[in-house]
Amino acid sequence: MKKVIQSILLYIISAIGISLTLKADVGVSSFNAMNLSISEWTSIKVGSMTFIANLIFLIGYICLCKKKDLRKFALMFISILSFGMVINFFLYTIFGTFHVENYLIRIGLFIFGTILAGGATGIILSLNIIPFPIEILCLRMADLTKHSFSQYRYCVDLFSIILSISLSLLYNLPINIREGTLISFFLLSGIISYTQLKFKVIS
Repeated sequence: MKKVIQSILLYIISAIGISLTLKADVGVSSFNAMNLSISEWTSIKVGSMTFIANLIFLIGYICLCKKKDLRKFALMFISILSFGMVINFFLYTIFGTFHVENYLIRIGLFIFGTILAGGATGIILSLNIIPFPIEILCLRMADLTKHSFSQYRYCVDLFSIILSISLSLLYNLPINIREGTLISFFLLSGIISYTQLKFKVIS
C-alpha cells in the first residue's frame, strides 16, 4: 500500500513538471505536443486531453492482457485521472496568471519541469506498481510480436509529432514541436534512466 501511495504522489509530481514545461511555451515533448495541439484544436483542457490519450493506451493494454488484473487497471485509471487533473489545476489555476517574458528563464523553467517530470517517472518505473499506460502497452505489444519495445515507443513519438504538426498547419495553430522538443529528446530519457537506477540502488 505504501508503494501505491508513493506512485500516485509521483504521478502528481510528474504532472506538475509537465505543467511547468507547458507554461514555459518553448515547445514540449512529442506526446505532450500532440495533446497540446488537440487541446488547442478542440478547446479541451490539456490535462483532460492527456487523460483521454492515456486512457486510450490503457484500454489497449487491457484488451491485450490475458489475465485481467482489475486492481491494477483501477489503480492505473485513478493515477492517469489524477495526472490530468493536476496538470489542469497547475496550468490553468496556479500558473494561470503567471507569465514569463524572458526567453532564458523560460528555457530554465522548461528544463526544471523536465527534470521534475523525468525524475518522478524514473522512480515510478523503479517501483513497478502503477506503470504509465504508454510504456506498459508498448511492452505488451513487444511481448506479442517480433518488434521491440523501443520500436513501438518511437512509433508513438513519431505519430504524436506528425499529428501535432498536421493539426498546427491545417488549423493555423501554434507549432508545439520546437526547441523544447529537442531538449526533451536529449534530456528526458537520461533523467528517467538515472533516477530509476539510483532509486533501485537506494531502495
